[in-house]
Amino acid sequence: MRSSEDLEDANIPLLGSPIAIEPEERGAIQVFPLLQRIRKDIEESIDAALSWTQLNAPDVNFAIVRPLVFKYEQLNNSAIIYCFLLVRWHFVTLSESDLAYAGVNSSRAALCELLATKLVRGLSHRPMELASALTASWSVLQGASVPALAQIGLAVGGKPQELEEPMNALEMGIFSQAKFFMSSPLVQGVVNEIWSGRVLYSSSSDRSLVADNYKTRFIQIYDARVAPFLDHYRLRVPRYRALLEFLNYVLLLGLLCLCLANRNLQHINIYEAIFVIFAFGMVLDEYASSQEHGWKIYAANMWNTFDLTWVLMFLVYVGFRVRSLWLHDDQAADTAFDVLACSCVVLFPRVAFFLVANSVIILALRSMIKEYVFFISICMICFSGLLFTLWRLGDHKWRLSQIAWLMVQVWFGNTFLSFSQAESFHPIIGPVLMVIFAASVGLISTILISILSNTFARLNEYATEEFLFQFAISTLEGVKSDALFSYQPPFNLLAYFVLWPLSHLLSPRALHTINVFLIRVTALHILVTIAVYERYFAPRSSFLESRRTSGWKNVFLPRHFKKIAFVEAFIGSNNNDLLKAVFQVVAPPGEVISSDDEEDDHPEDIPIIRVPSPNPETPKSPTFPLQPSAPFPSLLRTPSTRSPSPAPDRGRRRVPSQTGTAYSPLAKLFNRGSSVESDDRRGVLDANALIEASKRMERTVEAMRVLPVTKLADEVRELQERQARIESLLLSLTRGMRGEGRGSKG
Repeated sequence: MRSSEDLEDANIPLLGSPIAIEPEERGAIQVFPLLQRIRKDIEESIDAALSWTQLNAPDVNFAIVRPLVFKYEQLNNSAIIYCFLLVRWHFVTLSESDLAYAGVNSSRAALCELLATKLVRGLSHRPMELASALTASWSVLQGASVPALAQIGLAVGGKPQELEEPMNALEMGIFSQAKFFMSSPLVQGVVNEIWSGRVLYSSSSDRSLVADNYKTRFIQIYDARVAPFLDHYRLRVPRYRALLEFLNYVLLLGLLCLCLANRNLQHINIYEAIFVIFAFGMVLDEYASSQEHGWKIYAANMWNTFDLTWVLMFLVYVGFRVRSLWLHDDQAADTAFDVLACSCVVLFPRVAFFLVANSVIILALRSMIKEYVFFISICMICFSGLLFTLWRLGDHKWRLSQIAWLMVQVWFGNTFLSFSQAESFHPIIGPVLMVIFAASVGLISTILISILSNTFARLNEYATEEFLFQFAISTLEGVKSDALFSYQPPFNLLAYFVLWPLSHLLSPRALHTINVFLIRVTALHILVTIAVYERYFAPRSSFLESRRTSGWKNVFLPRHFKKIAFVEAFIGSNNNDLLKAVFQVVAPPGEVISSDDEEDDHPEDIPIIRVPSPNPETPKSPTFPLQPSAPFPSLLRTPSTRSPSPAPDRGRRRVPSQTGTAYSPLAKLFNRGSSVESDDRRGVLDANALIEASKRMERTVEAMRVLPVTKLADEVRELQERQARIESLLLSLTRGMRGEGRGSKG
């Protein structure tokens, strides 16, 4: 009999073999030759600096983009999107190093991003294959020949197989800063499914602190109805991890406030001990995060900057606190608590930014701070000469730290202080230097404001792309393969000290069993909460949908009670059900579908369209057949799942006919011979109808002859003559005013 650990994944359906990428197929895919081929085609296609708008122009699209998309779609290579993004990173690197061709290389990088986006659109009708292509990890050395591997080994100074780190297309999109690609709707559809936990995949990483690789989990579609109740893999869902991370930071902030409010310089009390243990758990979580996906992806997340700053300040506190306890130094203890109090400057905004993460100001804050620090660093280097000059002029009167503090005050607007202290350096040179410094500060401040305003305007223009890019980073960073990420601080410390030694002693199966047991013991309340929510309260839960479709509608409730907003949101709106039912019902044969807005003066002239009689062998259904649920409801559905839209009426009235003789002469003409029983009678009726139609045509022609066409031509001719007379009169009046007539008489 199989254990619960073996059955925990048995009911989760894998993607089928025709769609998912099996390990054997993935290893046989050529990646290295494809990279060289793409680079050659891009270099031959683009030899001029083009902007993103110009690359999307119709002429460039039909001449360059579409042929390349069609060419590479024929390869049916699952690594094609990853390769285009890697080639984009190559051209971005060249644009930063080769300044002479920076514009051309930037255009080539943009073309690679555009082609990757186009190729993603080609997989829009196959959502599971799209998710597999974006999340499958690839090695750049797949398919490389032995001479190529030897050359790469000489270039990197070692064995290339030891340096490779497999990455997927989403990680390469972040690594290459492909923000337009990452913000495209299809890519964001996959990212949203990963964020919500509908799509499950494990990132490949060989740098985990505690690796539990007993079960290899490829990309999967999660279904709460067949999944185990205590599914410990749900703790790795980015959505739940983000919520748990927020709660952990709130708890950390509360413990920090209690520790500072009840500090003791001589020994550690209970509040400080709990805070230190919990804080070390947070430090271990941040260290494991930086190890999981590498420093590039970790540093790309703007929130990790705050986390890293707090970690450094906490480690400084630990250093001073250990010194104070070891040497009984109260001054070192006081410094430790002062540093810990300063960490609140970082921790309070970190908690608040969880609630306003979508703000443009928050998105632009990181770039603005980076440019501000860079600008201030340049100014400090430039004004260091003035600092040294003032120190030499004010020898024995001013210390170097005092002069530096004076210059900082002047920098932030206190110019009066600089003028009052100028003569203390030198009676003549001192005021001159201070006036130059104050004027330079005003000019530099104006330049700095302009730079920051330009940065904010640029980020505000692409605020949506920047937010979606940061959202993709947070989602991929939440996908962890390390076993420690299933534990919440401070239990991750216990798991590390228990599992890390056992990983060198036990078999992978035994280690997996102990890991699952510890996770379910330490996070039992979290697993139960997640399981109950996904089965009964999630928007797409089977219980909620079944209650909305059948269960709660049959419950008798007063009408005014059903109209309450909260109750209507919980049990569903009857109006929405009515609107859905209208489009699900098929009109029965013979039903008249007409427009009442048109005036019907001649009913006999309106053609009658016969509705074909239904096939008796075909079963009748009053509604459309139920479509199978798409694996990714948020992605685009395939054309087969879209109901066809009827063609709009172009001003013609369509009336299903009764089972009788048609009134239209043309209908009678084309319906000849359809019935054998009444051929003679139909011939007489057709002849009479043709005679009547010809008479109506003659009357119409006679009516057209009496139209006032000749009268209209006479009126137009009269208007032209009148216009000529008015022009001649105006011309004579103009000559008379200028005196031309008198001049000719004289």
